[in-house]
Amino acid sequence: MSLLEATAKKTKGRKGVGVIDCDIHHTFQDIKQLFPYLPRKYRERIELWGANFGGGPGTMNGGNIGKRADSFPPDGAPAGSDLNFMIDQLLDPFDIRYGILTGEFIACTNTADTYYSAALCSAFNDYTIEHWLDKEPRFRGSIYLPIHDVAASVREIERLGSHPGMVQAYVPSGSHHPYGNKMYHPIYEACLKHGIKFTMHVGAIGDGMNAPATNVGYPSYYIEYRAARTQAYMAHMASFIFEGVFEIFPELQVAFIEGGVFWVAPYLWRLDQDWRALREQTPWVKKKPSEYFLTNMYIGSQPIEETPNRQAFDTLFEAMHAKDKLLFCSDYPHWDFDSPKLVFPKMDKETTDNVFYYNAAKFYGLSIQDNMEE
Repeated sequence: MSLLEATAKKTKGRKGVGVIDCDIHHTFQDIKQLFPYLPRKYRERIELWGANFGGGPGTMNGGNIGKRADSFPPDGAPAGSDLNFMIDQLLDPFDIRYGILTGEFIACTNTADTYYSAALCSAFNDYTIEHWLDKEPRFRGSIYLPIHDVAASVREIERLGSHPGMVQAYVPSGSHHPYGNKMYHPIYEACLKHGIKFTMHVGAIGDGMNAPATNVGYPSYYIEYRAARTQAYMAHMASFIFEGVFEIFPELQVAFIEGGVFWVAPYLWRLDQDWRALREQTPWVKKKPSEYFLTNMYIGSQPIEETPNRQAFDTLFEAMHAKDKLLFCSDYPHWDFDSPKLVFPKMDKETTDNVFYYNAAKFYGLSIQDNMEE
């Protein structure tokens, strides 16, 4: 029995409201499965040259080519590409009431050829709807955006934002500008118009048209890229706050996925301190940065840091308001998958239910009443 199966078996008997998994990486078996959704010129381009997204040391992940060894379907297909296998291995045994599909194709969002990027995003979005959302009602989808073309990103939200299965606009943490920049305002207007969220997922840092992974250039090894994840999210968080995005769009809700957790607490302390000292530079920022975090932001739980003791965990967990702002993410089928049973120490029932279900239900507007305990 695999570790995944063993922990799922233990989880099956856990009483509660179930789980909303906010980070499930689905994919296709072959990129040619996107061909029905792509213009002819791009089909021919891929057949002749391959997908050609670029990339760097960040792609040299851990595990079995970045995946759990037991997450590959029996027929040898790519991990995350078989819907029924995913249902049997993840959704059913772990009592996943809703699974937010985040895909395994984020490199397509930032190619230098923005027309190509837009076509790939649209194709993957349509593939997700037809082959995943239409076949399993527990799944919800993410609208991939060609983020370097704001107008095309808005068109994609307009095209799919009202689809009942699509719950968020989805972009990588790697970018050309911090996401608080006013150039992105039309995207946020479109998100609010259609009632969807804006979610960043770690990825594409230093790839394609994006800025280097760190302020001092490009790292050499994947572990360095991994360590740099929080740097990107710190920059985006500060940008959202100090560019005044949440004053202009007070209803906008954003999430930071797969960039760690406990960095949030001391970073908010620092932002609050600097805001008090430098607030004359940004008079439009009406509240403390930590208050904007409480009203407009959420954090994905994976990978949560392993603290040296329970006291440190509890202190940081409380300090970053995890009870109300943390979204459970398994990161299935990646090698550092977090089991709903094993990822957290024992917590009180209210906190457990919030983290595993209610926070995500609130963020995504998913059913709460249907999942109340009888």
